[in-house]
Amino acid sequence: MRTVELLLDEAAERAVREAWRRLADAGLPSQARHRSPTNSPHLTLAACPELTAPIRWELAEVAAALPLPVRCTGMVRFERPTSVLAWALDLDSALAGLHRRVWEAVASDSPPETLNPFHEPGRWSPHITLGRTRRAGAFADRRIPLLLPAPPLSVRLTTLRSYDTRTGALEVLEPHP
Repeated sequence: MRTVELLLDEAAERAVREAWRRLADAGLPSQARHRSPTNSPHLTLAACPELTAPIRWELAEVAAALPLPVRCTGMVRFERPTSVLAWALDLDSALAGLHRRVWEAVASDSPPETLNPFHEPGRWSPHITLGRTRRAGAFADRRIPLLLPAPPLSVRLTTLRSYDTRTGALEVLEPHP
């Protein structure tokens, strides 16, 4: 699978990495435990089996719209099917429009059964993952918010990239020249 992700500005990345560190120091599941050089704070927009030429063309159009400022709205937890602790982002019209363009690009040239339904517009919840585990309720402790730094009020989404889950390769998706 190939993900389509947005990277964060430097200040937001530092804040996320600090949250990762604090979770890890407290013995909680944290993205800091993933030592891969590809592990960067990001916002996942979609995933598809491959980035075909038509998908790449549309994604280059999306990359031209960056950077995109968004507002962080606070902490959120998901239990689907893994436990996730994240900082939620405001799904304003600009982010919703950018996401819809990415979804339409990957859906236009991918078998429907290969697409993650949680990435579909209307179901997608924009967030930056702080910790993830298969242990249900891992982030239910009410003290967890006290461990974390305050999320940044605003984040700039700066770079469109793709991660190949099979090979581990990263690729920055550039605008058309």
